[in-house]
Order: sequence, then structure tokens, then C-alpha cells
Amino acid sequence: MGKKLGISLKQYLTDVQWWREMTTIVIGCVMCAIGFVFFINPYNIVPGGVYGLGIVLHNIFPAIQVGTFGYMFDIPLLTIAIILFGKQFGGRTLFAAAITPGLMNILSAMVYPTTEALQALDPTQLMGGAVNLSDHLMLACILGGTILGAGLGLVVRSNATTGGTDIIAMILNRYLHIPFSRGVLLADSCVVLAGLVVIGFGIGTQDGEAEGWLLSLYSLICIFVSSRVIDYVIDGASYDKLLFIIGNTHSEPLRQYIINDMERGGTYIKSSGMYSNDDKEMIFLVVSRREVAQVQRKIREIDPTLFLVITDAYDTFGEGFKPLPEKDAMLND
Repeated sequence: MGKKLGISLKQYLTDVQWWREMTTIVIGCVMCAIGFVFFINPYNIVPGGVYGLGIVLHNIFPAIQVGTFGYMFDIPLLTIAIILFGKQFGGRTLFAAAITPGLMNILSAMVYPTTEALQALDPTQLMGGAVNLSDHLMLACILGGTILGAGLGLVVRSNATTGGTDIIAMILNRYLHIPFSRGVLLADSCVVLAGLVVIGFGIGTQDGEAEGWLLSLYSLICIFVSSRVIDYVIDGASYDKLLFIIGNTHSEPLRQYIINDMERGGTYIKSSGMYSNDDKEMIFLVVSRREVAQVQRKIREIDPTLFLVITDAYDTFGEGFKPLPEKDAMLND
């Protein structure tokens, strides 16, 4: 009886977690649609990806909406991904990639009063001009990048992606051995360049007039903002820094400084030089951001030959930092 109850509880928690993650995916996709429809599409900002390419092509074929172009690219890419990667390519990504373009099209139809305004993506008629940021493109970039990044971050945290250039990067990684992050950068760069040619210099558009090559620079700002927000949503804010201090000999002055002056604890880790094979002393230390400069100054004062590595510590639990979550809280997460 107890075993059955344990299995039922485990299954219940699994089901709750699944529904929570699927709800998070939907919220993330809605945020992506809002970011595009209100702050990116009306101003011809091209933030990479298949939807950025959709914005470029919408300038050539205004009767076809950006979301529809998303389907045109995502469906063949998803099909190829399923064939190449099989079960490795999750159903959650299929779900996210399927609903995001549809949400964009539905939302676009709701916020523009006429078909002509929808085809033109005229910001002066978006919600009756209430959110017109034509004279504040930097604000549009920041708001669009923030909302888009937050939405994409929620989707990724739920073990999914919205497809698009991620799939291209996966294919480049498998067959050309190009790192995934570099593959995404390469694909998005091609989309931004296409936006520069079509939108910036007006090549291929119906009136043939350039709308401003500066839009490509705004696009880069939007990409930067969204990427930073994605990292923040996925990993959280990094308030602590992780330090590795490596030296040839034991440094008692540094130890005394860390313990007595900084009132911190650290860990000695046995190590050896790969090239020299000599024994090394490595100190593993977590400090706050403002304390990093103090440690750097002290190392320069005590022994400038010490090797120092500084990296982000996104979560630090233990004495002097955050307490570990309660057992019940970990079960519910």
C-alpha cells in the first residue's frame, strides 16, 4: 500500500511539473508574440531568427504576415530536425514552434484596425496609435528585446526552443562541426544582413526606397538586449563571484586576509601544473561583486605571480550565503 502511495505521489508530482512547464512555454510564446507585434515588427527591427527573416520578406510581400513566414520556414526546418535528430528533438519544441507564429498573426489582426494597416504594420495605427514609438526607436529596441528575451528564456527553461535558427545551428554543429553558439550567430548574422539589404538600402522593396541603414544597428541592439535577458531568465542574476587563486607555494598572508579581514572561508584544492608537473596550491573562494577588487589589490600586494580566475557564481548556498531550500520546497520545484 505504501509503495503504491509513493508511486502515485511521484506520478502526481511529475504531472504537476509537466503542466507547469507547458504553461510556462505558452506564457513564453505569448511574450514572444507581444514583443514582436508591438515593439519589433512595426519598426522593421530585424532581431535574427526566422521571424526576423519574416520581417524582411514582409517588406517585399506585405500581404503575407510575419507569423505566416515563420510557419513557412519552421515547418521544413522542424521536419528536417525530426528526420536528423529523431527522439533527441523534443515534442515541446514542436509545440512552441507551432503556436508562436499563430499567436503573432492572431495578435496582429487584433491590434490593427484595417487590412491595409496590418499589411503596412503601421505603428501610428497600432492600438489607435497608443503605443507608437516611431520617434523612440531605442526604447522600442529595449522593450522589444527585453520582452522577447524573457519569453525565449521561459521557453528554454522549460526544455524547449521556438525552432528557427536553433535548428540550423544544430545541423551545422552535426555536419560541419561548427559550435552551436557560433552557428546561431552565423544564421542570425545572415538574417540581419538580409535586413540591411532589403530594409536598410531598399533593395527589393515595392517602392525601392531605403528606410534607413541605421535600423540594422538598432537590430543589433535588440539582439544584444534579448540575449542578455535570456541569460538572466535561464541562469538568474549573478551577484557572487567564484575565484580560483593558484600559486606555487602556500601564501599565509593571503589566507589571513581572507579569514580575518574579509571574514570569508575558502577551500584548498590539491593541484599540479600540467606543463611543469609541480605541486600547486589552489584556493577556491566565493565573494561578492564588490569584494573582487579587494582580492585583486591584495594579490597584487602579496604576490603578483599568483594566477587568478574570476567567474560568475549564479547560486551560492551555505554559511554566509543563501540557505539551502527546505526538503518540501525542493520536491515542489
